[in-house]
Amino acid sequence: MTLLQVPITEFLDQLATKEPVPGGGSVAAVSGAMAAGLISMVCSLTLGKKKYAEVEDEIRGLMDRSESLRRELQELAEADVEAFRRLSVAYKLPRETSADIAIRRDAIQAATRIATDVPLRTAQAAAAILPLCSPAAQKGNSAAVSDVGVAVLLAQAAVRSALLNVEINLNSLEDQFYVRETRAEVAKLTATLHEDTEAIMALVNQQLQA
Repeated sequence: MTLLQVPITEFLDQLATKEPVPGGGSVAAVSGAMAAGLISMVCSLTLGKKKYAEVEDEIRGLMDRSESLRRELQELAEADVEAFRRLSVAYKLPRETSADIAIRRDAIQAATRIATDVPLRTAQAAAAILPLCSPAAQKGNSAAVSDVGVAVLLAQAAVRSALLNVEINLNSLEDQFYVRETRAEVAKLTATLHEDTEAIMALVNQQLQA
């Protein structure tokens, strides 16, 4: 049974144990998937309503995008578990001879890079949810605008949470070119994250008071 096939109570029980998976990377991806799911829900509550007929095509486009991101983030939650398992196997490789040590070092480096790529992709996918939130708040079903706000906050948390996992793995990587490139992408993802989140939340709060 895969991570996303277990009941939510079992997932939470597993999360609370000393076992390393599921961990923060999977939680970040699941949080992002929930954010995307909330945008899809708002779209679903808007489509087919006479009041929102003029924006139906735009809302349908938003839903296509949110569902694509939800699927991607769900896959990344599973990928995070697999990345950790691969890294764990690498650390358990023998180190009896100099050849063993070299093979083990290369395997650890390769597995660590995968374990960095997965949360980086998670952060990128979660960040891509934010541009969907403003139109969802402005043009989606007004009865669900609070759900847009929850999606915004979850998406922001998913980005920041995923990037924590990126950072901890970068510290173990020897490929400094890759490290610099990745840190540049991290900077790009976080440059306006706070401001963007605050701006969308201001719009949500304005809609709540309308």
